[in-house]
Amino acid sequence: MGKTNIVKGILYLALTLLVIISFIPFYMMIINATRSNAEILQHGFTLLPGGALLDNYEILIQYMNLWRGFANSLFVAVCVTILSSYFSALTAFGFAVYNFKGRNFLFVVMLLLMMVPGQLGLIGFYDLIRTMGLLDTYIPLIIPPIASPFIVFFLRQFLQTTMHPSLLEAARIDGAKELTIFHKIGIPIMMPAVATMAIFTFIGSWNNYILPLVVLFSPEKYTLPVMMGALRGSQVAQNLGAMYLGIAISVVPIMIAFLFLSKYIITSISAGAVKE
Repeated sequence: MGKTNIVKGILYLALTLLVIISFIPFYMMIINATRSNAEILQHGFTLLPGGALLDNYEILIQYMNLWRGFANSLFVAVCVTILSSYFSALTAFGFAVYNFKGRNFLFVVMLLLMMVPGQLGLIGFYDLIRTMGLLDTYIPLIIPPIASPFIVFFLRQFLQTTMHPSLLEAARIDGAKELTIFHKIGIPIMMPAVATMAIFTFIGSWNNYILPLVVLFSPEKYTLPVMMGALRGSQVAQNLGAMYLGIAISVVPIMIAFLFLSKYIITSISAGAVKE
């Protein structure tokens, strides 16, 4: 028992140090958001917050419509997360449950698509949406991410290892339709994996910079990363405190989404369990 307690103590100490190391950049960002540019340049890092938070906020909103960009990014990220999670789960359920002709071939093609960087098709994608008249709209930012090969692959593998065939057989014997089986059995079983993928989908959509920069032209439609990128050439870039404040505000939704979905993963980890 003594040796076990020592090992646990070392592990807890190592995990505590990792948490502290991971938290330091966020703490520095929050502290610097409250300090003036002169304080940051002269004194460097400090553990105590400054008193220039309101001044930094006023400088920031003078050069960008902060909350409009915030709302635009939130709208796009939420739509992408919900649609991608649902349709990816539906596709993964089809691959895992039904034995149709060409299933293995389609799955291999999907795996090959995972290996192709999205930037390679950016020019062709731009020409396509220009031909369709969808430039300067949110449709190119919301609809294409619905088809996510990696999420389908992940959910399909998760479903094959957790869903017992007897659940589907019992539901069909009771007269349940296929969509009912998917909504009542498939989604609850996949919910921990869906929540995990939703975290990465939301973060990826929120931080997406290249595609909104290419397809959006109207400043009032810019997402927050595009607005923050535009600040690099303005006078705000000379005020580090205002820049830190803008970055801190942009990180808040990601942290909230991660905290909420992480809790949901823990509470749903036993969903769909089958008693032997």
